[in-house]
Amino acid sequence: MSIHSLPAVIALASLGVMAQAETHKIVAKTYYHTFSRQNPVLLRIQPGDVVATKTLDSGGQDDKDAHASESGNPLTGPFYIEGAEPGDSIRVTLRRVRLNRKWGYSGYRLGLFSLTPDYVEHLFPAAYKADLVRKGSANLVPWDLDLDRNMVKLREHSSSHVTLEFPAKPMLGCIGVAAPGDASPTSGPAGSYGGNLDYNGVVEGATVILPVYHPGALLYVGDGHALMGDGEPTGNGVETSMDVEFTVEVRKHAKLTGPRLETSDTLISLGAQPEFASSLDRALQMATTDMAHWLIDDYKLEPWAAHVLIAFEGKYEVVTVAGTMALRVPKRALR
Repeated sequence: MSIHSLPAVIALASLGVMAQAETHKIVAKTYYHTFSRQNPVLLRIQPGDVVATKTLDSGGQDDKDAHASESGNPLTGPFYIEGAEPGDSIRVTLRRVRLNRKWGYSGYRLGLFSLTPDYVEHLFPAAYKADLVRKGSANLVPWDLDLDRNMVKLREHSSSHVTLEFPAKPMLGCIGVAAPGDASPTSGPAGSYGGNLDYNGVVEGATVILPVYHPGALLYVGDGHALMGDGEPTGNGVETSMDVEFTVEVRKHAKLTGPRLETSDTLISLGAQPEFASSLDRALQMATTDMAHWLIDDYKLEPWAAHVLIAFEGKYEVVTVAGTMALRVPKRALR
């Protein structure tokens, strides 16, 4: 566009002639289990458009309890974002992440990966009741979800000492773009493209920032949890279906190397990697290095100042046991 055409554009905008953001309501009929560029596009959207959709639970059931897909974190998408090109980033703002049915499920024993070997020897059996939640499974327990009170309560077992009822914190376990090249990672691991991050900070109001590896970015969402503690130490959250609404912005030439989050008061770098692929030390290094780049490149801090700020204001979180780490820096420290 030449500079001489700018007044005409401004005039059209003042008259409301320029295209307005659209709202798209869509429920997928086919779900995928890979963060792949080869899966057919569910919907093409413009930056700024609002998308209202639904996700299945990790076992493939929807908000009406129908089995709409095979188990294994079925993904809604991909969404093609017009104008997103390799080397850019997308900013996915989660406007709504809400419970949409009255039950969920989880494991009820900590995973062996969460415990010391001497304790593992004395564990209670993982099996509880065969086919209680899902046919063929005996290690899952049901939870009741109170949508009006936004609470979750374990239906079975019943403790004599504590009431296992907690405030819900709906989140998305899976959010990511098509992986680099011809890779088609499943919806099980995490990586530079996002994926199965299983970070309990991916909640309503958060903005997830992802690198773009293919035209359109090809965004996927899924794996809703009504509640999950740090690290996902049982190997799952309170798994359930979800209503999701989001918008997407495109940032040109961002050159991200991995996923980030931003909230109203915090910057969060994720050292995202598949669980058991490497140590948490490596994930911590990835998150710390990314945060240093973020503060230096985007906020123009001197390198030494970025290092000092991270050292004295940063807070680390275990995102997944033996997998991903997060580093949080409060925005107030950047004033």
